[in-house]
Amino acid sequence: MGFETNRRDFLHGAMATGALLALARSARAFSPKRYFAPVKVSRDRVIREVVGLRPYRPDGFRVEAERIGEKLLVHNYGHGGAGITLSWGTASLAVDLMSEPPASAGGPRTRRRSPLRRFAVLGCGVNGLSTARLLQRRYSPATVTIYAKDLPPDTTSNIAGGFWSPTSVYEPGIASTKFVEQFRLACRISNRAFQTLAGPEYGVRWMETYELYRNEALATRELPGGNDLYPQSDIHREPDDYFGFPFVRHYSTMLIEPPTYLNALLRDFYVAGGKLVVKEFRSGEEIKRLPEQVIFNCTGLGARALFGDQKLEPVRGQLEVLLPQPEIDYCYLGSGYMFPRRDGIILGGTFDHGD
Repeated sequence: MGFETNRRDFLHGAMATGALLALARSARAFSPKRYFAPVKVSRDRVIREVVGLRPYRPDGFRVEAERIGEKLLVHNYGHGGAGITLSWGTASLAVDLMSEPPASAGGPRTRRRSPLRRFAVLGCGVNGLSTARLLQRRYSPATVTIYAKDLPPDTTSNIAGGFWSPTSVYEPGIASTKFVEQFRLACRISNRAFQTLAGPEYGVRWMETYELYRNEALATRELPGGNDLYPQSDIHREPDDYFGFPFVRHYSTMLIEPPTYLNALLRDFYVAGGKLVVKEFRSGEEIKRLPEQVIFNCTGLGARALFGDQKLEPVRGQLEVLLPQPEIDYCYLGSGYMFPRRDGIILGGTFDHGD
């Protein structure tokens, strides 16, 4: 009875305090209108300009295993505009292939006879690092060695936008139904993995996002990977309050800071006993001479020359980076995009095939 009395007193006191606070705060703080701090865009605020080439395959990323001589080669590349977004998902799919019998180059599928504990990973971008970390987790105390020409901060992943959204991954009319199922599974695995990394240590945070449309049908279509991956979703039809557009899709997703995130992954890889060899491969024959019997190919665009994948093409993306604005607490996407990262305001969204 004493607990109930104290509880009632507490609730009454809390309500009274809340009423006083409500009166004391400004009217704008309790206005239903969302306040958008303006992005300051001018040439003299540009701090850097970067261009990167996305590894794009019209029929989607390649995650599959094959035999090259006595070695098992597992491919994990061709993520288009969603390398960071899909990294944990496709890494998981690739490592899962260890338990499946791969197709040999000229014969029937063969099964692994003994546990494999030494792995090579080609590439030190986000997909190479994610694959390496997943191998360390699943096969501890495995020996995982990354072989790469470029390391962070000099990888393509370092100049990505870092917005969690699996877009520009494949051509809907070309990709198979089987691939689309694989894609959706990778989206879900990766989304959950990034949620567990949210916080300043990995540079991952939730961010309100606004997509700007002139057409209502586009504003109501399914978001990439499935609507349930984007909480707090809504559609606004008040152009005076939302960027002057008649239809604005509002939802939350994650924003990843590539410099912070990749450095954290590389640190975790070293702490878990990983090895790194700086090396550029010029042919598949060099890869066959590696001491490891299991090799994961995460070379991105490099897979075209190394493994003859003619479906792989470069897609150019350019970013303009403005001085940071800590007060900007939203992203928007329209004909281009704006992401407010801690290292600067990111303006981008170009997608130039074959350039």
